Amino acid sequence: MSNNVLKNLKPYEVFKYFEEITQIPRGSGNEKGISDYLVAFAKEHNLEVIQDEALNVIIKKPGTAGYEGAPTIVLQGHMDMVNEKNQGTEHDFDKDPLKLRVEGDMLYATGTTLGADNGIAMAYAMALLASKDIAHPPVEALMTTDEEAGMSGAMALNPEHINGRILINIDSEEEGKLLVSCAGGVRVSVTLPIKWEDIKEDKTPIVIRLRGLKGGHSGMEIHKGRGNSNKIMGRILYDLQDRVSYNLCSLNGGAKNNAIPREADAVLLVNKEDVEGLKAVASSWNEVLKNELKASDPDVNVQVEVLPDRYNKMFSKETTKKAVQLLYLIPSGIQTMSMEIAGLVQSSTNLGVVTTSKDMITYDSATRSSVKTLKEDLVNQFKLLAEVVGVECETRADYPDWQYDADSKIRRVFERVYKEMTGNDPEIVAIHAGVECGLFKEKFGEMDMISFGPNLYDVHTPDEHISISSTERMWNYLIAVLKEIK
Repeated sequence: MSNNVLKNLKPYEVFKYFEEITQIPRGSGNEKGISDYLVAFAKEHNLEVIQDEALNVIIKKPGTAGYEGAPTIVLQGHMDMVNEKNQGTEHDFDKDPLKLRVEGDMLYATGTTLGADNGIAMAYAMALLASKDIAHPPVEALMTTDEEAGMSGAMALNPEHINGRILINIDSEEEGKLLVSCAGGVRVSVTLPIKWEDIKEDKTPIVIRLRGLKGGHSGMEIHKGRGNSNKIMGRILYDLQDRVSYNLCSLNGGAKNNAIPREADAVLLVNKEDVEGLKAVASSWNEVLKNELKASDPDVNVQVEVLPDRYNKMFSKETTKKAVQLLYLIPSGIQTMSMEIAGLVQSSTNLGVVTTSKDMITYDSATRSSVKTLKEDLVNQFKLLAEVVGVECETRADYPDWQYDADSKIRRVFERVYKEMTGNDPEIVAIHAGVECGLFKEKFGEMDMISFGPNLYDVHTPDEHISISSTERMWNYLIAVLKEIK
């Protein structure tokens, strides 16, 4: 199966299994091959194995001599990878193995994602499970499916299959940083039915386009203060209401609710005598925005153009008013900051997508919080706003948070061992995005958890690579931590 490209790398067993893993296609939704491979590995080594209907795999190994009574450790990662390739790269992710190459201290796949996120977790777990000379407590290696596309594997996991109550997640990407908390999230949709009116007099269509914003991940980059095109459009349209009479025809902005929107378009109909006034007011926002966003989005610009198209229908005045009210009032951006972890966004919401369809305008937001009650409070704000305006509000894709545990025993072990090995203290971090630990915390209740990993770069892109030396250091770190758990 392996091409032995990595045969001279250390730790040998880790890279041996990692190379085998890279020869098996395993994009999200296509995990049958890798799941069966893990089952075959377990049977080859006479280890207890469970493969569930979601293709999650759990491999169990007793503790070594002297560790029989130690607490069981759950080593956790995910099987699937993100399939991305460079334009012009000939590669079929459904059947082709990855083409590995080593450049100095870095390991790449040629023209495609490497899948070290999260193949390295499987390789670490397999090397430990196959070992005969590494001291360790009882181990349950848990490898889940579909993490990258929705965490459905973790959601489907039967908690009765797991006995351990200490979980080490190996899905972090920076050596020396210990992940101890993540945000939960929920998608919130507010929908406004459109009342259309026939156009009975000559109206001029004008489009306002918002461009030049940087955008970014609505969790990981929400703290950077970047402009949200939908919210900015709400400000512009609200300002126009007091200056020019207009009706909206369409309102659209953003592409994904978990991304800070970069662009927005609004089509308005105005009387001919109001065209120049509307253009002047809308254009004046260029100066306002370039001042407000000069550090985060210096290229922001508002474009105003008279359209050649003719329209037969427009939103009623009532619909136009409500559309602008919602755009202006729906909360978006940072809501609270953590007082326990410096610099951590505790709760936020992002008005990511606004779309106009035949019958309604939909406002889609991604709401996140590392504290469950704050997430619930934000959802209540949406529901109350919808009630006041007289529209519908629905939630979906609700996933739980992983709240920081000041008394975590496994964190203290990781901190102590890292200090002993390096002379330095590890950095304790939290992320304002979801990871599987949040689901496990909800599913298992009392579960002491931590996440760590070697240095990975440019994950989810064809330039993804992993540090070979960091992989070895973090392997030795894991072994040293396990030795301490008795």
